[in-house]
Amino acid sequence: MSKQSDTAPGFVRYIGPVIAALAELGGSGRPQEVRAAIAESLSLSDDEQQARIPSGVQSRFENQVHWARFYLAKGGYIEASQHGVWTLSDKARALGEVSPAQSRDIYRDVRAQLVSARGSEHAETHPSDEPETPSVEAEDVLLRYRDAALSRLRDLSAAGFERFSQRLLRESGFQEVTVTGRSGDGGIDGIGILQVNPLVSFKVLFQCKKYVGSVSPSQVRDFRGAMTGRADKGIIITTGSFTSEARKEAVREGAPSIELVDGDKLVDMLENLELGLRRIQTFELDPLFFDDFA
Repeated sequence: MSKQSDTAPGFVRYIGPVIAALAELGGSGRPQEVRAAIAESLSLSDDEQQARIPSGVQSRFENQVHWARFYLAKGGYIEASQHGVWTLSDKARALGEVSPAQSRDIYRDVRAQLVSARGSEHAETHPSDEPETPSVEAEDVLLRYRDAALSRLRDLSAAGFERFSQRLLRESGFQEVTVTGRSGDGGIDGIGILQVNPLVSFKVLFQCKKYVGSVSPSQVRDFRGAMTGRADKGIIITTGSFTSEARKEAVREGAPSIELVDGDKLVDMLENLELGLRRIQTFELDPLFFDDFA
């Protein structure tokens, strides 16, 4: 085999780990869960996970994992979902552990199919190590509107994002949600009451962080310190993400747990509540149906 034919874009290294992560998660998972499992299995540092692509829209890690998913979906190894859940197909389950060589074979086979189906001039451009997110087919349309929603949230002012968080919590069942709007309040941006049942309720403090980057463990600890003695529960809401260490800190044994809502979970909530998003129905061509009559 020639050297040229054996080369592949950087994202191909994640094809095997995506399959392994989904298998570890029981055969399906949301993108955030898959990325977390991959980061742990590959011992990726927070810096490696958070380095941005030139556009700044995504981390390089997130971007390349999505490209790996794109090729796996095109190859029939991951089943499409209208709800953003990645699910292994029987074809993927039959592979077992995927080697780097097999990952390159999957990439080349799928790329050949794309070129054949669309013609070389219409096929996906050969991705570099920092490609933009693929944007074809139903799940990729989903990725586009999720990115667009998150971009709009990041464009809000700090006060606007606080009011958005207030509305989001109200729509999620919280009562008496108030934005404090006070500086020097230990990072507390608001307070609400979660009525679990007629007899049980919890006071909840929340903090809003309109970030592109990541919330660190020290910020989680600071928020916990600010809420101690003032509320039963805390929530940090961010348009960015949380480092692996921040997630561990949020559920540290012996300390009050803190709920973490990152950009992915924010858009999940917008979908479930149908806030800022309009549900539409569309169709895509099923070429296999027509192949039966060829």
